[in-house]
Amino acid sequence: MSTTVEKKPVKFSNLLLGAGLNMFEVTTLGQPLEVVKTTMAANRSDGFAGAISRIWGRGGVLGYYQGLIPWAWIEASTKGAVLLFVASEAEYRAKTFGAGNFTSGIAGGMVGGLAQAYATMGFCTCMKTVEITQHRLAAQGVKPPSTWVTFANIYKQEGIRGINKGVNAVAIRQVTNWGSRFGLSRLAEQGIRKVTKKEQGERLSAIERILASALGGGLSAWNQPIEVIRVEMQSKKEDPNRPKNLTVGKTLKYIYGQNGMKGLYRGVAPRIGLGVWQTVCMVALGDIAKEAVEKLTGEAVTAKH
Repeated sequence: MSTTVEKKPVKFSNLLLGAGLNMFEVTTLGQPLEVVKTTMAANRSDGFAGAISRIWGRGGVLGYYQGLIPWAWIEASTKGAVLLFVASEAEYRAKTFGAGNFTSGIAGGMVGGLAQAYATMGFCTCMKTVEITQHRLAAQGVKPPSTWVTFANIYKQEGIRGINKGVNAVAIRQVTNWGSRFGLSRLAEQGIRKVTKKEQGERLSAIERILASALGGGLSAWNQPIEVIRVEMQSKKEDPNRPKNLTVGKTLKYIYGQNGMKGLYRGVAPRIGLGVWQTVCMVALGDIAKEAVEKLTGEAVTAKH
């Protein structure tokens, strides 16, 4: 007997919940951790303390929020919608080809991550990195141009390719992130269920869910080299030794030649911290946000957070 595969509907309430939680996460600790991670990846001779002092010298507390408005806000408010729409369709298609829940879940996340990169994350991450790394002007006592002037200048000189610099690296990062994070979080959850004797599908506590997701997110940082490559491709840092017209392959060779394997993992600690903070926001605030969105929209939220 053949079972009919049903496509999950994409609800407005789910989109609103995802955008709200993402906006809160990035506006609190998310952007400072992103700035530290990007600064360490761009200035690979800096340790954690060096990056902290470099950012502080750039503008005190506000230095940690460079690139937040509008780029991080645009990315946070749109990437969830892109993921939900595309992942829902990809998951449905995978199931029609006979894939199980686990495989179709990974496939949905990976295709959704790919769409995120090319739809909104490419130019947003590029503009955030440009803002974070153009401190050379500030160091010379020149006030860097505003974010919109910078955007217009890059577009005028390099067109769409310029504002989407490093988009292929973003795509590789998103696909490998979603694939490994989904699988590793599931494995961590199974381990926690075994230890806590909750193998019959009982609901995990908030701490257990945070631990499972944090382990999945932390272990997913194995692909940090592609993140360092992405930052280098988008960076406005001046280096006469850096090859022109960087590709993913050329950038990998350049970073490895300059800083070795250690350089390719620079910024991994704040990235793990960022993953943990994202999880804490989703789990700790998820239920409160869910109730608020249901009251506002009058429809039940079905998204897992």
